Amino acid sequence: MRQSHTVQINDPDFQLRLLAWASGQEVSCILNSHTGQQFFKDPYSQFDLLIGTGVMREAQNGYESFRGLSEQSGDWLFGFFTYDLKNETEAISSENHDGLGFPALYFFQPELVLKYEPTNSVLEILFHPSSISESSIVQVIHEIKKTKIPGRQKRNVDIQQRISKEEYISTVKKIKEHIQRGDVYEMNYCVEFFAEQVEAHPLKLYLDLDELSPMPFSCFFRLHHQYLICASPERFLSGRNEKIISQPMKGTIRRGKNPEEDECLKQQLMQDEKEQSENVMIVDLVRNDLSKTAKKGSVRVDELFGIYTYRRLHQMISTVSSEKKEGATVTDIVMSTFPMGSMTGAPKTRAMQLIEHFEKTKRGLYSGSAGYVAPNGDFDFNVVIRSILYDAEKKYVSFMVGSAITANSDPEKEYEECLLKAGAMLLVLKNADHPSASPGI
Repeated sequence: MRQSHTVQINDPDFQLRLLAWASGQEVSCILNSHTGQQFFKDPYSQFDLLIGTGVMREAQNGYESFRGLSEQSGDWLFGFFTYDLKNETEAISSENHDGLGFPALYFFQPELVLKYEPTNSVLEILFHPSSISESSIVQVIHEIKKTKIPGRQKRNVDIQQRISKEEYISTVKKIKEHIQRGDVYEMNYCVEFFAEQVEAHPLKLYLDLDELSPMPFSCFFRLHHQYLICASPERFLSGRNEKIISQPMKGTIRRGKNPEEDECLKQQLMQDEKEQSENVMIVDLVRNDLSKTAKKGSVRVDELFGIYTYRRLHQMISTVSSEKKEGATVTDIVMSTFPMGSMTGAPKTRAMQLIEHFEKTKRGLYSGSAGYVAPNGDFDFNVVIRSILYDAEKKYVSFMVGSAITANSDPEKEYEECLLKAGAMLLVLKNADHPSASPGI
């Protein structure tokens, strides 16, 4: 049973010091919901800033290792599922290029769990007294307060595209041929941007991306020399008591340069029949996935075509929920829904087969999920998109972006949508000093 130590903080820079301290641990996960800062209030988020550091026990590479850890620990868990866990549940293999090599799955039971509430400057540390003493916790707080905040980092990373614009457009046309033949009716097609021989400060990458694009499912994950730097706007799956929530996101448009243009673009997205069609296809897929672990008749669409505004983009998001059936575990629920339909297409299995055929990069952690499981069984996992992945040993940095291809897709416009989604990562990696916080209004 963990004990709690709570302290009132009077340092205006404490959150930055806390992030710097946590990112310096060999294994750490930082989850930031930006409560009070984001453009909309997330009714399902339970924490402002939640951090796990240090490893008591860990699980990696497969669902059953996660099942064993989650069912035996009865404690906090932090970790990630990579997209390629699909190979465990489907007859699919991944032979594409992988410059990063993240494990297929990694979760850890942390030594310390830290909750920080910026609005009232309260830090709570949860610890096991059998392994860490109260005096050690006081020392940890002292270390955090003394941690130096990283300074500015100039960088101009030479970003390359794995495929050219011409090859992208040609591939989208081929995917549309499969759609016309009835193989799939929607497929999420993604492309990689990468750079080699990169020496970067991972926390500074995260802070710059977070300033440029604060998101409700922001995450910094360090696994020794491998890093996830994530500014995700999308929730994959959340569990609150007996309720399971999924919020698939399909539909993207830029922010306007002034309030009038911004509202016009928002209305344009809201009324876009193509975007609505993409969204409802994935909503139907999610409903089917959730039904596998739901009480009969409990799956419902709580919101269809909701428009959510972020600093750089408007997004179309729907909310689907269910009541989990008796005996369904976190592992069961994830296995029956992962990978998320918003990142595959539909029908899911055939879409994933075509993804392996047409994409040139193994997705790995991109379009996977990161998050936590609480001791009471509640959980919250994001969709790993709008994210930079970095291996400090290999000096390799990568990010991927994609869009949903349907029968009505215009290849040129799909390419433009990819560049729009890539914008924040490109600015962060290529800036000469510090990114501008807003593209327009």
